[in-house]
Amino acid sequence: MNDCIFCKIVKGEIPCKKIYEDGDMLAFHDVNPQAPVHFLIIPKRHIAGIMELEAADSGLVGGMLYKAQELAKELGCGERGARFVVNCKEDGGQTVPHLHIHVLGGRGLSWPPG
Repeated sequence: MNDCIFCKIVKGEIPCKKIYEDGDMLAFHDVNPQAPVHFLIIPKRHIAGIMELEAADSGLVGGMLYKAQELAKELGCGERGARFVVNCKEDGGQTVPHLHIHVLGGRGLSWPPG
């Protein structure tokens, strides 16, 4: 998708503070962090959101979740935990129409988030 900010980040057209990258996914620090640890993990292939997943995407999404918890541990959240969030469409708070997982940690997080 030509105007997708996350696709532009994947292509290197917009810089990011990269944490991890492989052939399928990219993880980077959020530009507006809401916690001491706040990063995103995205598929490199454009998928608009979780409601657009197909059965063939289950391996990709499982791999993203596994990598997200690995990175959360590496960034110091292994002992006290973290929050893993996937917003979906307008009512779910999704502001970028590209599937992404937010990982937040490093402080206590209340519920509901707001």
